[in-house]
Amino acid sequence: MKQLVVAIDGPAGAGKSTVAQIAAEKLGYTYIDTGAMYRGVAWKALQQGGKVTDARILDVVRDIDIILRYEGGRTTVTVDGTDVTGLIRTPEISHIVSQVARLGPVREKMVALQRKMAEQGAVLMDGRDIATNVLPNADVKIYLTASIEERARRRCKELQEKGHEVSLAEIQADIAARDKADMEREISPLVRADDAVLLDTTGMSIETVVSKILEMCR
Repeated sequence: MKQLVVAIDGPAGAGKSTVAQIAAEKLGYTYIDTGAMYRGVAWKALQQGGKVTDARILDVVRDIDIILRYEGGRTTVTVDGTDVTGLIRTPEISHIVSQVARLGPVREKMVALQRKMAEQGAVLMDGRDIATNVLPNADVKIYLTASIEERARRRCKELQEKGHEVSLAEIQADIAARDKADMEREISPLVRADDAVLLDTTGMSIETVVSKILEMCR
């Protein structure tokens, strides 16, 4: 079977990372979580304390070293030699990641890294602009989404299970703000590619969503 390049886009909290990891493992592909790369930049910017400005973000991304490794069904993320896999999934990071991702120099650096990772094929990559900008010639393009209420419920449950004190209303407001920022940014906004298959996962189980992705790939 041909070694495909699979691109999955969609808004915050749609479950892209969860289903993409499982689908990649079943296909025997490398999974690349591009959102984790932008979160890595956000994490580094936060380490300096105080308000995170565009100038600080551009300063930290200049010489940042981000490495993604996919082993044993799990992606690990290191930034400048530090394993930040668990540290980048916090509300603080989520709050500023759209600010990070809208900056041209940041996107240029991340996109160059992402394209290099996909050169050999057998890759499943998810993010906000994979099918439209990063990998426009991908073999399979999917736009994964769900209702904002469903996405907020999922994200709230995930954070609470990790010990974060969050409210559903706060999470829903944050996701709505991220949707607006991602869709309205000047550089590579979040849009569904013309040839991407729409997959609305509202009310679907993880297993059902994964099965649908595998069907599209096979």
